[in-house]
Parts: sequence; structure tokens; C-alpha cells
Amino acid sequence: MSKFISAFLVLAFVLGLTGCNTIEGVGKDVSKVGDKIEEAAKKNK
Repeated sequence: MSKFISAFLVLAFVLGLTGCNTIEGVGKDVSKVGDKIEEAAKKNK
């Protein structure tokens, strides 16, 4: 559960910083956050 909360906070932070104006922009940002979370998860294995 803690990882889920951390991932959600990272996502909210990134989306807040980027200030996306389009749905496409939001999709790209979510994808980038997902990539970073995936990288972090691989490092913590």
C-alpha cells in the first residue's frame, strides 16, 4: 500500500508541475511517471 501511495504522490506532483493543456500532454506525462516508477521498482528488487 505504501508503494501505491508513493506512486500516486509522484504522479500528482509531476502533473502539477507540468500544467498540461491537452489530453495528449497528460498521456505523455503519465507515461513518463510510469517509466520512472518502473525504473525505481527494478532498482529496489
